Amino acid sequence: TRVIMGTDSLGSLWAVLLLPLVFGVPTEEPTVQESVAPHLTKGCQRCCDPEEPLFSADAVHAPVSPSFRYVLPEVRPYINMTILKGDKGDRGPSGTLGKPGKDGPRGDRGSQGVKGDKGQAGSPGSPCQMHYSAFSVGRKTAIHSSEDFLPMLFDRVFVNTDGHFDMTTGRFEAPLRGLYFFSLNVHSWNYKETYVHIVHNEQAAVILYAQPSERSIMQSQSVMLPLEPGDHVWVRLFKRERENAIYSDDVDTYITFSGHLIKAED
Repeated sequence: TRVIMGTDSLGSLWAVLLLPLVFGVPTEEPTVQESVAPHLTKGCQRCCDPEEPLFSADAVHAPVSPSFRYVLPEVRPYINMTILKGDKGDRGPSGTLGKPGKDGPRGDRGSQGVKGDKGQAGSPGSPCQMHYSAFSVGRKTAIHSSEDFLPMLFDRVFVNTDGHFDMTTGRFEAPLRGLYFFSLNVHSWNYKETYVHIVHNEQAAVILYAQPSERSIMQSQSVMLPLEPGDHVWVRLFKRERENAIYSDDVDTYITFSGHLIKAED
């Protein structure tokens, strides 16, 4: 014999089996036997008997047992954010610059760097940047006064920076505005008067004077003068009224005239 189940009963069975897959597994899941038993009616049939449904219409359309309950599964929605994430946008404009913050603590001193290469020499400065001037000259020849003032010339140079003292005229020319110092040393002549001027431009600044004496001695005079660029300083003998002379010889230098810049004002 074979058991034949009705079409409606098979449909109900498939519905029972598919419900857990669609809506979730119920909290109380019945067995297959419990689900099928109320709807299937078993019977025997011979092979030679005509095929007829073994179930009556009342049996086919019998309602499902109300004792079977299904509990819907708890549905928790899940959204995949990676799907909703869009492309990276463009960079926005810079914001307003904020106020400067407070100075932080001073850091430790760093290690000494590598010594750099030597720089190139600069171009020479202009002449007005020169803040020095000095000269010192001497004379080995005696000199006597004449009918007029007699400029004193010198025949020996000790110092003459940048040639500010002119040996041909016996005059020093100031290169800068400033304060200068000058000194004159001579040797008087026995029984003769010694009368010499240190001259600023054409005006006598100071006088070196020694009265006639039976002894010849060294005489000196010094002065500081404020000079302008181009001013001249030189030495002259007073014109003859008495026997006026300065002693010297060809061996020693008794007559010297020196000067130098103390402070430039430019």
